[in-house]
Amino acid sequence: MALFGSSASNLIGLDIGSSTIKVVSLQAVRGGYQLESAGVETLPAGSIVDGAIAKREAVADAINHVFHSRKIKGDQIASSVSGPAVIVKRISLPARSAAEVGESIHWEAEQYIPFDIAEVYLDYHLLGPSEDGSETNVILVAVKRETIDNQSDVIAMAGKEPAIMDLDSFALHNIYEVNYKPKPDSVVALLNIGASIMNVNIATGNEFIFTRDIGMGGNYYTEYIQRDLGVSYEEAEKYKKGLAPEELKGTVSTVLQSVSEILCLEVQKTFDYFRTASDFEELETIYICGGASRTEGLRDYLQETFQVPVEFLNPFQRIKADGNALPAGNDGCDFAVAAGLALRYRGDKPTGPASKGSSFGFLTGNLSQILKKLTKR
Repeated sequence: MALFGSSASNLIGLDIGSSTIKVVSLQAVRGGYQLESAGVETLPAGSIVDGAIAKREAVADAINHVFHSRKIKGDQIASSVSGPAVIVKRISLPARSAAEVGESIHWEAEQYIPFDIAEVYLDYHLLGPSEDGSETNVILVAVKRETIDNQSDVIAMAGKEPAIMDLDSFALHNIYEVNYKPKPDSVVALLNIGASIMNVNIATGNEFIFTRDIGMGGNYYTEYIQRDLGVSYEEAEKYKKGLAPEELKGTVSTVLQSVSEILCLEVQKTFDYFRTASDFEELETIYICGGASRTEGLRDYLQETFQVPVEFLNPFQRIKADGNALPAGNDGCDFAVAAGLALRYRGDKPTGPASKGSSFGFLTGNLSQILKKLTKR
């Protein structure tokens, strides 16, 4: 799969989730970006199992359908992955040149990656020297080859070219930075709450400083409602969005709160872990997005638990869009990752010795600035 071409045009952002796929097409214009079109398509049940694509033809058909229904043109795709197949680590190596890092990164990575090194794609980014100059700081990313290859094959089955494979968490940060122009000293958390995975990012200003994928999301709410109320999947999906019959609303609210408590405990663990490993300051705001972020009562519960403002992340706050660019009735909150991917373009990351021949390219051109705070940890 070709990664690094000469064209600077934006790619189509494709977010393949466990229950839906989202597609965003952006056009670079004077002063920013224009949203050309965005679309969402529900996947048949069982299409994604444990984060892996189980029904390849069904997913490929869904990709084609949303491109056709939303009149999205172009076949160069930036997509992304997350979950247990992804490892992101900051590592420190003895001081060495960029070329030396590139030559040695594969064997250095073996001690940090809990997979067979032959079974992963590796990518890395130099953060720079440590404060005393004795070490070189590097962000290392590894993704299981099976995960990348499977997703790339499905994109190709849909007649599209998988140009770049990113991480959900990096795409999320990029769209946040474009839309919110954060102050240098602001500390925020970004929670992308999908059906089965929640991405938790922490950022200071424009600097991406921590990420963790948590294996839970909106499906927990659905499963608990089904179990406790004895209703169908379809009914449970409606109930968690506030559409329960009046006589069941109290019971549903109790179930939703119990699941929100579990989710918040996992988020709290993430914050606590990060505090022990960094100069983490108090959060100013939590931004939430993703399909499950609208679960009834979740926003209020997060706000009550963490005692900070909780806002829905708007991926098109500073991106121009006409009334037809988004699907009817959709405020855009579901499209954060897809929009972040649509910011990517061929050639926005220089190749390195470890990247040649790889089908994984996760870094944006300004990542050295986004991640520089990691050199202080």
